[in-house]
Amino acid sequence: MKYDCIVIGGGPSGLMASISAGMHGAKVLLLEKGDKLGRKLLISGGGRCNVTNNKEIDELIKHIPGNGRFMHGPFSVFNNRDIIRFFEDLGIKLKEEDRGRMFPVSDKAKSVLDALLRKMDELDITIKTNTPVAHVRYENGETVGVTLRGGQKFDSKAVIIAVGGMSVPKTGSTGDGYAWAREAGHTITDLYPTEVPIKSREPWIRDLQGLSLRHIELTVLNAKGKKIIVHEGDMIFTHFGISGPAVLRCSQFVVKELKKGTDQVQLLLDLFPDKTLDEVQKELHRLAELEPKKAFKNVIKGYLPERMIPLFLSRAGLQEDTTFANLPKKPLADLAELIKGLPIHAAGTLSIEEAFITGGGVHLKEVTPSTMQSKLMPGLFFCGEVLDLHGYTGGFNITVAFSTGYVAGKSAAEC
Repeated sequence: MKYDCIVIGGGPSGLMASISAGMHGAKVLLLEKGDKLGRKLLISGGGRCNVTNNKEIDELIKHIPGNGRFMHGPFSVFNNRDIIRFFEDLGIKLKEEDRGRMFPVSDKAKSVLDALLRKMDELDITIKTNTPVAHVRYENGETVGVTLRGGQKFDSKAVIIAVGGMSVPKTGSTGDGYAWAREAGHTITDLYPTEVPIKSREPWIRDLQGLSLRHIELTVLNAKGKKIIVHEGDMIFTHFGISGPAVLRCSQFVVKELKKGTDQVQLLLDLFPDKTLDEVQKELHRLAELEPKKAFKNVIKGYLPERMIPLFLSRAGLQEDTTFANLPKKPLADLAELIKGLPIHAAGTLSIEEAFITGGGVHLKEVTPSTMQSKLMPGLFFCGEVLDLHGYTGGFNITVAFSTGYVAGKSAAEC
């Protein structure tokens, strides 16, 4: 059977690509190897589906550290503001939360998925689930369709690969698209985990397991001790290391440093990013001065997370029962420095399968940004995480998925 456009993959980018192709007049077939569509969409934004981010384009691109400049092309066709209008036209009312994150008023990812499925039904898009693709077919230097694992063939002059990367494989992202891209002559850049918890062998971390910290700052240093990146946000100590938004954003930089051959990467944790070192030292001194007969460990209970106090005092060389009268200046200064920069040595991250996003993928120099079409194989298009594109959490990756998906669908319909 022949279609104008075949989309492989029923995640956010594939759903958008199907709808976009249908809106531009194409007869569309969507193939999904799993038993249902939108599995990754349903778990996005903690199950609330952070559909995009409302930042200005330049800021959006800054929050896509994995080749974000490529997105100037797709955003010129369909950007975050277009995504907002698209969903509002589907009847999904959105609200803006902190840091520009856009959520459905319903706070339910299912309402977003249901709206997309209704639109697909309206456009008469053919959907086949439990239908794994074995090969994308290329003949005489152009795309001609797909072959299913069962041997059945579907013909089309336009095929969109929207199968994701290798992260969160329970949603169906198991790296299938890389082989099809290679068969068309494409380069796949090194794959690695991004937006992923960080592992550490620090012995004291297990003692802090479950402790959450709000509004901290985490810095990644290179082998020479220079800052690579600094991220502010929340974090949590785990049995294997650290996690949370600030940690996830730093993770890709840890991965890249480890690839250079070092066995660990130093991070610095700043508990009070809005205060200077001098301010912290003066506040510690003032707290002790106000209660001169009280043990120092009790004086700072309201100032520092209680479970971290023994660690800080031990590292600074201060006795827990020290009082103001016996408070040495040097250890107090050392304590302030630790509060502003506690070293944490990262030994790695969790695996790519446990990451939120896959780094690496189809080389972007081989894809036209304004159409998402392959430069090597006419009729072949890519969108979403299968590409060497990745952003931070907070609506940036799904913005990439929806934007590249829309552009791929539109271009495929017009080719």
